Amino acid sequence: MTEQELIRREALAKLRELGVDPYPAATFEVTAMAADIVANYQEEILEDGTKNRLNFQEVALAGRVMASREAGKALFMNLQDSSGRIQLYLRKEEINGGKEDSPMFDAVVKKLLDLGDFIGVKGFAFKTKTGEVSVHVQEFTFLSKSLRPLPIVKRDADGNIFDAFTDPEARYRMRYVDLTVNPSFREIFIKRSKLIKTMRSYLDDLGLLEVETPVLQPIHGGAAARPFVTHHNTLDTTLYLRIANELYLKRLIVGGFDGVYEFAKMFRNEGMDRTHNPEFTALEFYVAYKDYHWMMDVTEQMLEKVARALHPDGASTAEFDGQVLNFAGPYRRLTMYEAISEYTGLDVETATEADLRAYCKREHIEIDATMGKAKLIDEIFGEKVEANLIQPTFLIDYPVEMSPLTKVHRSKPGLVERFELFVNGKEVANAYSELNDPLDQRARFEEQLQLAARGDEEAMALDEDFLRALEYGMPPTAGIGFGIDRLCMLFTGQASIQEVLFFPQMRPEK
Repeated sequence: MTEQELIRREALAKLRELGVDPYPAATFEVTAMAADIVANYQEEILEDGTKNRLNFQEVALAGRVMASREAGKALFMNLQDSSGRIQLYLRKEEINGGKEDSPMFDAVVKKLLDLGDFIGVKGFAFKTKTGEVSVHVQEFTFLSKSLRPLPIVKRDADGNIFDAFTDPEARYRMRYVDLTVNPSFREIFIKRSKLIKTMRSYLDDLGLLEVETPVLQPIHGGAAARPFVTHHNTLDTTLYLRIANELYLKRLIVGGFDGVYEFAKMFRNEGMDRTHNPEFTALEFYVAYKDYHWMMDVTEQMLEKVARALHPDGASTAEFDGQVLNFAGPYRRLTMYEAISEYTGLDVETATEADLRAYCKREHIEIDATMGKAKLIDEIFGEKVEANLIQPTFLIDYPVEMSPLTKVHRSKPGLVERFELFVNGKEVANAYSELNDPLDQRARFEEQLQLAARGDEEAMALDEDFLRALEYGMPPTAGIGFGIDRLCMLFTGQASIQEVLFFPQMRPEK
């Protein structure tokens, strides 16, 4: 242990010798929050020059001690609760009635209080001579002793941080410390919660039912991704952490629900970078008797609602890396072939697989022998087009080979009725007019099996039970999946997915 850790353990022992329980079981009734007192305290100056406190004459607060300094017989401390910080003013002789034999008096006098300790205080609000709203403490109690020192965060006279706890790996690994010493980051997660709440409210108003589907699945279906594999001992069978919940939500449409949605944790056993975490949150919803045109309209309306809910002025915009993104509809709509042609000049509709391979070689796009024409188109799009789609853009009408769960296009042979929403060069949503022909669906699954035989580890598995469900009949349906983490990045201006996850996946600590 460090010297500081040893000193704090000594203080812990001395507190117990004084009869102070550093971890009391009793509740502490909080009646006011720091930010509320600072923002709303009022007083008046009487004719004789004295001050009359108009509110907060009795307050009880609880939080961490974040700073402490002595000034003669007085002690000034900064208390931080979930709303912000406020200065405390203590006179040692006034603590808990000023009794010399008071354990709390002894605890303060003997300097057994450390930065990071949780305390509860009772007193009244007032303004110091310098005009700072503070709380004059009359009662003081320990709520939890901190045995490790917090990282030192330096602030200027106005409270602005100029030397913070900034190491990303340490911040993500010890999020509990990060949120304590960098409380401004809490706003990211408050916005995340508000984003999900707004989307949920919108879907509820549409009349959709929120449901839950299995996380452990016998077949990793519904997406093209590598799964995490586990084993159920009692059933003696292999199970997979879900890579998607799509096929289960469609089963519910077969079962007679007109609209269902789920905010779900997904797991994909793939790489990690600034936009990918192996565990992530997705929203998927499916609505009977609708198509992908209807879904584009709904997507525009929902995201505009989210933008306005999160913007301090109620505007439909969000700022990301200097770009002002406007989420008010209508969004631009481009077919995949149009987008590739616009940014590369390549006519992929007439190009052969050999033509696409030659183009990738010329442009130094990394490919391998397992990739078919659809995968090559996807690689070209990812390398040459994605980064140019800054404002919200619907990319529509994909090749059938790229979309094994999508209904064929009603007027364009070889294409399907699918769109992806791109914002700031990243995909944030994927939607279909859902395939409900069970014979066509079986043929598409079998094509995926052929890709798997060629070595494609992300090819989709064949799900016999899902095919059986379709054979009972599924009405025309529109479906969509949103990457909630990427949406949070956009609406909070964060370039790394780790910043919008409380506990991102990390390499094992050495």
